[in-house]
Amino acid sequence: MPRLEKIKYEPISVRELFLEMKNLSELMIDLAYSAALFNDKGLAEDVLELENRVDTLTYLLEMEIMIAARDAEDAEALVGVSKVASAADKISDAAADIAAIVLQNIGVHPIVSEVFEKVEERLTRAKVNEDSILIGKQIGELDLAARMGVDVIAIRRNQQWIIDPKGGEQIENGDVIIARGAPHGSKGFKALAEGKLRKLED
Repeated sequence: MPRLEKIKYEPISVRELFLEMKNLSELMIDLAYSAALFNDKGLAEDVLELENRVDTLTYLLEMEIMIAARDAEDAEALVGVSKVASAADKISDAAADIAAIVLQNIGVHPIVSEVFEKVEERLTRAKVNEDSILIGKQIGELDLAARMGVDVIAIRRNQQWIIDPKGGEQIENGDVIIARGAPHGSKGFKALAEGKLRKLED
């Protein structure tokens, strides 16, 4: 049985909690399907890590609801908030179930993978190594969409996830970057992050 994490109450607004849960749930769906279709265990492990974060957010939201409910009328008004939070949590659980297909080596039917090999866009996971030319660069100045047909959609930095990072976000050594783009551009971006490619084409 996994060891349960002790969660300490943090005064976070319901709006902020909802927004993070929504963003994480959307990212998890993308990561889970990509992990299953391309048998990518790294993406699958990221999904399970994100599921833990969504579970924590759900717990914190339930705390906020309890604190906010002063009487029966407040409790009735907050039922809808609780239901939406529960739905987001179920989405994250479903994404984790998909990721488990990869981690348990169940796999998908070869014909499904063959079809998705032809998709125009896919997700790729790249860890930034210490000799990568991307270190210290801002996402905006790299202009990856125009140069490589790739968009950075998330960065995992230590235990923190930065969803939809802004152009001014600076890439650091050890960052795990999730990018979306065409297969050729995605491979090139991964090579840049790993330090195997030393030049970003103009």
